[in-house]
Amino acid sequence: MSTTLEPLESLAPTLSVRQVLMLERVLAGEPEVVAGAGQLDRAVRWVHVAEAADVGVMLSGGEMVLTTGVLLAGDDDKQAEYIRSLHRAEASAVVLGLGRAFPTPPDVMRRAAERCGLPMVVLHRPFPFAELTEEVQARLVRRKFAAVSMSEAVRTSLTGLITAGAPLQRMLDEIAHHSGCPVVVTNLAHRVLATAGERSAVDDVLRDWERIARQAGGSEGDGWIRAELGGRGERWGQIMLCGYRGDTATGRLLADRAAESLVLHRMLGGTSAHTWEEQSAQSLLTDLVSGVVPARQLLPRARAAGLPVNRRTFVPLVVRDGDPAELDRVLRLLGLPGIVAELADGATAVLLSLARDQDATVLTANFAARLSGTVVSAADPRTAWDDVPAGMREARHVADAVASGALDLPAVVRLKDVHLRGLVRLLRDDPHVQSFAERELDGLLCGAGEDLLAVLRTYLGTGRNKSRTAQLHHVSRPALYRRLEAIQGRLGVDLDDFEQAASVHIALLAHDAQQS
Repeated sequence: MSTTLEPLESLAPTLSVRQVLMLERVLAGEPEVVAGAGQLDRAVRWVHVAEAADVGVMLSGGEMVLTTGVLLAGDDDKQAEYIRSLHRAEASAVVLGLGRAFPTPPDVMRRAAERCGLPMVVLHRPFPFAELTEEVQARLVRRKFAAVSMSEAVRTSLTGLITAGAPLQRMLDEIAHHSGCPVVVTNLAHRVLATAGERSAVDDVLRDWERIARQAGGSEGDGWIRAELGGRGERWGQIMLCGYRGDTATGRLLADRAAESLVLHRMLGGTSAHTWEEQSAQSLLTDLVSGVVPARQLLPRARAAGLPVNRRTFVPLVVRDGDPAELDRVLRLLGLPGIVAELADGATAVLLSLARDQDATVLTANFAARLSGTVVSAADPRTAWDDVPAGMREARHVADAVASGALDLPAVVRLKDVHLRGLVRLLRDDPHVQSFAERELDGLLCGAGEDLLAVLRTYLGTGRNKSRTAQLHHVSRPALYRRLEAIQGRLGVDLDDFEQAASVHIALLAHDAQQS
């Protein structure tokens, strides 16, 4: 769902002093800024015509005060105090119409305004102040109404997405559409959980994320607008509009609407901030494994996700049937920096980031030792980030080869440990290999042959060890001999002949790889 809105710059609920001075009616008065020129972006909340010397007590802040100074002429003390009282009341500016009271800009007021940093404007041509107040007030009312309408449109749009069961990314895309700038969601440690917006602009933000994160607790400025994420007394993150080009008040309104919707999305979807972290890691590691996105483009995302990337040794791992939460817990227990994410087909990827002086082999073994009964597939360590995608694919390949039924493997399995099984896994989709497997195993691929196929798989997997095979299948040796004879009869081979046994073994590996 998407709502067409006015340009965000036109929705600001206030005008700046600079914008007021650019109005046609004001330009007709030949305005000249004589003090406080560096403060012209101050917001004008209202326009107030006042001649009283003690006007400051009648203001509440943000007013542009219009005066002829008729009650101030000839009294330097009153002129200086007039400016100071406006400053204390946090007026946005003072506009003095030159005429009988002051034919030229008064130096006392100008100097006092400059000291206070209060914009002071003089009008060289008189015109009715009522015309200016009428136009400015009308514009402010329209802008405030437009800002409220925008806020409701955004809320309606995001609520509609929540009702439709839209995922987090779709929500953020809609927020980025309304804000016109990159949107970043982080946890309390300022690690990036999700982003949205034009890809190149998001990448620019993430490249500088370490500096941005350090300043995240500072005041808003230059279009960086934040809103807290949380509820029921618990903060768990923040959403940030990065480089928002509209008015700060409007941006804050938009960020608040976005934050409300994201909190509601999490509550209704039964998700948590931790789940968003998992989604962020999953997206990054999936892109690394696929190789579709160049590694260099993924580096800012990895850094923003909290993964150390400078002068590190990267160890890609894949664990079959591993619980991502448990793997992440073990990483934290061992103090190993890394990210964990579940991939397809029950595989979980882990990318370790180790200091160059740490022993990757020992630390990987320590990690695997904490995972009882689980085989960890590992690629050789990489010292260059550009080599990480190939490492992730290597670890995935090793895990796939292990899943096809290898026996007696170490706790950490590498490419050298899968031997022929790994090669066959790579070639499993070749039609020539498929035909070879079907031809060699034809006598066992139907009917009661499935039971014999299991015996053959164990027999060849144990190096044709008959005692071990009988033990694993809980049968006597004579019973095993009878089954082996049946296998040889169906296949028309002699399993005592090394070449024939090797041919059948390769065909069986290819068959298992295709089936899995």
